[in-house]
Amino acid sequence: MSQEAKLAGKVALISGSGRGIGREIALKLASEGAKIVVNDLDAEPAEQTVADIAAAGGEAVACHGSVSEPDFAQRFVETAVEKFGGVDIIVNNAGYTWDTVIQKMTDEQWDAILDVHLKAPFRILRAAQPVISAAVKAAQAVGEPVPCRKVVNISSVAGLSGNAGQANYSAAKAGVTGLTKTLAKEWGRYNVTVNTVAFGLIKTRLTENSADSEGTIEVAGREIKVGISQALLSAAEQMIPLGRQGTPQDAANAVYLFCSPESDYISAQTVVCGGGFNG
Repeated sequence: MSQEAKLAGKVALISGSGRGIGREIALKLASEGAKIVVNDLDAEPAEQTVADIAAAGGEAVACHGSVSEPDFAQRFVETAVEKFGGVDIIVNNAGYTWDTVIQKMTDEQWDAILDVHLKAPFRILRAAQPVISAAVKAAQAVGEPVPCRKVVNISSVAGLSGNAGQANYSAAKAGVTGLTKTLAKEWGRYNVTVNTVAFGLIKTRLTENSADSEGTIEVAGREIKVGISQALLSAAEQMIPLGRQGTPQDAANAVYLFCSPESDYISAQTVVCGGGFNG
């Protein structure tokens, strides 16, 4: 934990934080003093992140399961309240891709990606509203200042500029921007900032060289093909002004910007974490 501990006493819910970018976000916020509710589809990676946070002197608890499950959002928020007493930061990060051109895309593909990237954040934020509202009213009733709370929704350059083969993903991530802007207006009265970080090409298991990766991930019993060919990776990197893929740490740092006290008067914004590439 850093000496300044800028997030000391804050409680952060981070979906999809057992692996990759989400894990790095959890570690970053925990290093600044936040208490973390870790989520992953699978129990093992979630518990590993919790253990790593604890080993570094932080506090965390796991809430595993699919964010697309109808009861997940309530369970996620209740875990934060029961374990740590409230909600201060929400990072809607969980997701995956299931790509194909539109004429081959099934309703199942469309619905699955919209559910995880757009409906799940909506449900989590809806479930958190009564908790945040009650905390604000309680502070006001005794004349205490209302602390600034934070929401960071994760989008993608695909949601800003589109991407061939990703009609479902691009539509969902574009929707995240609208959700962010609306919640910024609805929740400003609670002193909550709501922002979006849109990632460019970040190195994760979804964007590894397909020749080096396992090739698929399992989601809800489905085998989803992942990975990018080396030719496409090389071409993409040439389009990035900084000349490289981003790391999960780069991505986590961008999210942290919107969680830090320095961003308390910034809301309804989208920042691209893409090394200069905007899609």
